[in-house]
Amino acid sequence: MLTIYNTLTRKKEEFKPLHPGVVNMYVCGPTVYNYIHIGNARSAIAFDTVRRYLEFKGYKVNYVSNFTDVDDKMIKAAHEQGITVPQLAEKYINAFMEDTTAINIEPATLHPRATENIPDIIKFVSGLIDKGYAYEKDGDVYYRARKFKHYGQLSGQSIDDLEVGASEHVSADEVDKKEDPMDFALWKAAKPGEISWDSPWGKGRPGWHIECSVMSTKYLGKTIDIHAGGQDLEFPHHENEIAQSEAENGQQFVRYWMHNGFVTIGKDNEKMSKSLHNFITVHDIIKQVDPQVLRFFMATTQYRRPIQYSEDNLVDAKNNLDHIQTAYDNLTYREQDAQAGGDAEVDVKLAAFKQRFTDAMDDDINVQNGIAVVYELVKYANVYAQKDQVNADALAALKSTLATLMSIFGVKLTASDNQIDDDQIKQLIEERNEARKNKNFARSDQIRDDLKKQGIILEDTPQGTRYKKE
Repeated sequence: MLTIYNTLTRKKEEFKPLHPGVVNMYVCGPTVYNYIHIGNARSAIAFDTVRRYLEFKGYKVNYVSNFTDVDDKMIKAAHEQGITVPQLAEKYINAFMEDTTAINIEPATLHPRATENIPDIIKFVSGLIDKGYAYEKDGDVYYRARKFKHYGQLSGQSIDDLEVGASEHVSADEVDKKEDPMDFALWKAAKPGEISWDSPWGKGRPGWHIECSVMSTKYLGKTIDIHAGGQDLEFPHHENEIAQSEAENGQQFVRYWMHNGFVTIGKDNEKMSKSLHNFITVHDIIKQVDPQVLRFFMATTQYRRPIQYSEDNLVDAKNNLDHIQTAYDNLTYREQDAQAGGDAEVDVKLAAFKQRFTDAMDDDINVQNGIAVVYELVKYANVYAQKDQVNADALAALKSTLATLMSIFGVKLTASDNQIDDDQIKQLIEERNEARKNKNFARSDQIRDDLKKQGIILEDTPQGTRYKKE
């Protein structure tokens, strides 16, 4: 039984989608004014892993993740770069797709953009005005937060407590316009020279929160199964989405809310963010680190837990991933002398590993317990690969299971490219084998050391000497 921790109820609940066999899932995407940093990537990786596990379980997942392609930050960045807001958006949407492809994130079923949905946003805002939940003031439209009786439920705060914080961040201009400090913008009047669209309230653009309410319900339905995003989006973004959506649609907006933990950095475990100027972009890091290592590092921490980013932790992830890849290569190597047929004992073991993996992941997508099962499978695979006699079907089943489970973490296992084209190197390996046979260990060790300097690693096994590129 799959359980998911629902932020709204603050407990794990049995996952039952609205429509059997189908999951409608919305994940808040980036505001495309810069390259994504690994804090942004954490959310994308966490919920891509959730999606992959749901698909492994047999669900059809309709996965929608938006692009916020117009807001204050984008207008400022476009002005600084001397380009238009649409040009800025196109630049960083392309960069996002390139970077997320590198870390093996499956494309969303749909990537809607806010600017593609302006008529729907205007219609949605008009509906809230008609129902008394919103009001217009000098071309701006605000939502009456106090009118929504459940406001604050997601973030677990009373509206009076929230008002104290809101009052500290309201400008003098907004004080004059808003009926209450808690009210938030649905539509913003355009300033001279800003990108804008015609509306019943004059030229302007949508507020941030309204975009996701409109796009999630437009493409997935008035009630969706899972809405996910970073922990920092609980308030005000997701709180405001609930208020807007349920006021307009008159029904439950989201069945399960999922929020991922932060990425921290440094000795003080400071949250990584653009505002703190302590961020590392995916665009930069994958030039130095294998994207699969970054993916594996982030995908193997349970989504609600924080991740501490450090070079040491990346090295640990690389070593663990190398052990898994080596096990896969060990199985591949034994295919050359395997006998036909299967192995009943291997079949029983694999069924047990799969069940234990599923039990772990069914507990709120507990990837840490899930990967622990994979590590045990790796040990078993290595032991089997060392047997004097192995069976072809058993090797294939071990490889397939290992590859399938690792694919849920977004890691592709394929046979390593260990082909060596240099005939001289092959001759040296043969010479070393002959030296070992004649107990000329000095020459044998010298050849091993010389090859290591060239990046060729030798491994002596009962089935002969293997080699691989370092």
